[in-house]
Amino acid sequence: MFKKITIILSFSFFVSLSCFAQQFQLAYSSASLNRPFSGKVFLYLSKNNTEPVTASIGIEPLTCFAVEVKGVKPGESIVIDDKALSYPVAPSDIERGEYYIQAVWDLNLGGRSIPGSPGNLFSKPQKILIGKNRAQSFTILADQVVPEQEFTESEFIKEIKAPSKLLSDFHHQQFSLNAAVQLPLEYYENPEKKFPVVFVVFGYGADYHNIGRNVGMKSVLLGADQVIRVFLDGNCSLGHSAYANSENNGPWGDALTQELIPLLEQKYRCNGARMLMGHSSGGWSVLWLQTHYPKVFLASASSSPDYVDFRSFAKVDLYKDSNLYYNKKGQVYPGGTVAGRFPFSYLKEMYRVENVISRGEQQRSFEAVFSKKGKDGLPELICDAKTGDINHLTAESWKKYDISLYLRTNWKELKNDLDGKIRVSVGNDDNFLLNYPVKLLEKEMKAINASVTFQYYPGDHFTVSTKEYLADTFGFLEGKYKDWLLKNKANR
Repeated sequence: MFKKITIILSFSFFVSLSCFAQQFQLAYSSASLNRPFSGKVFLYLSKNNTEPVTASIGIEPLTCFAVEVKGVKPGESIVIDDKALSYPVAPSDIERGEYYIQAVWDLNLGGRSIPGSPGNLFSKPQKILIGKNRAQSFTILADQVVPEQEFTESEFIKEIKAPSKLLSDFHHQQFSLNAAVQLPLEYYENPEKKFPVVFVVFGYGADYHNIGRNVGMKSVLLGADQVIRVFLDGNCSLGHSAYANSENNGPWGDALTQELIPLLEQKYRCNGARMLMGHSSGGWSVLWLQTHYPKVFLASASSSPDYVDFRSFAKVDLYKDSNLYYNKKGQVYPGGTVAGRFPFSYLKEMYRVENVISRGEQQRSFEAVFSKKGKDGLPELICDAKTGDINHLTAESWKKYDISLYLRTNWKELKNDLDGKIRVSVGNDDNFLLNYPVKLLEKEMKAINASVTFQYYPGDHFTVSTKEYLADTFGFLEGKYKDWLLKNKANR
């Protein structure tokens, strides 16, 4: 009898807790979307950021929740409660106090950032007070729509949109590869002259649309020749494509080389000299493009590239280590540092928050490029979000994108087309510890007598764009361009 009473009391206590779980009521207006919604809904809360959806994921303190819904009609409310996917805690366990709060209804129409994807529904930020009464509920209405991006053209700044059959076939919808083109000042003065092209690949989060607002950009010189610059950002719905062919993002490298470049050279007066430069994720991208399309590009300058050797992924050896959050001493691995020494973010927090904000952010972006497509249609995860345990089967599939491993495995076949074409530079105190995999890559290239230029500079990930740094970068490309001119002149 006593046991029966205990069970009844325990059940009653559980029910009472469930009834008083913290709840948020979310809806969207018919003015923002006049049809039923199916997809993911996200809720962002911050004590510090007055516009929580703009918080830097994994860096700023952020509380967030996500639920997947189907067929929700305009004005119909859904509930965010303790059943939602949560970071860092469930709604009922949130620290009491004042918060700024916003909701986003994600239509996933192709934009990278969930709060910044054109067409997505969002609510204006509002301030709330979460008190001790967990029966208190908050109503959040999404009545705003993220606007479409517009590109501002000028005499020397143009937008190019290359219809891509390759990416359209992959995504089963119309797809184009887009970029900004900067024409040199003498483009119109000398209508018969052709120009070399420098493809600039932006890092994670940057957007080529911003080039349209930079109408006063100076022309770039390679020796005596001005150049056409093409600005590529790599943004896609799962993050940064890195212009690599992948199971999740599709054949971005092939689309660039087989569709955008031919259209560019048909539309503008290019002389056939194609060079690459990029920073961070753009730095990784140009290394990938140069090493996988060595006959297409004559040289590449990679600055502070993302992890070029997966034996040093923020100091984690993905092939040998067992955990992405903790080292063998139980210490937490940093994800971002000040001057390479003092952590301001940790991989543990990055992966856990991105387990909720589940697409378009940095760590999930890596998985979208490097991982196989899982049975659920999503990229396989490199680690367990809760424990940090590395999935070594996934890590094995990542080897295809380990640039260091690719080069040392295939150098005999690549040597004639790649020797002397690559320059890699990085700050000695990179914030994201990217100098360590670069040093591993340099060691491996020396071991196989590969002619790859490496240069290290004082500074971190964000302070390497000094005059000296840029002069060295363009100096390398200029030298390769002069060699190309001599070779092509001799062949004529």
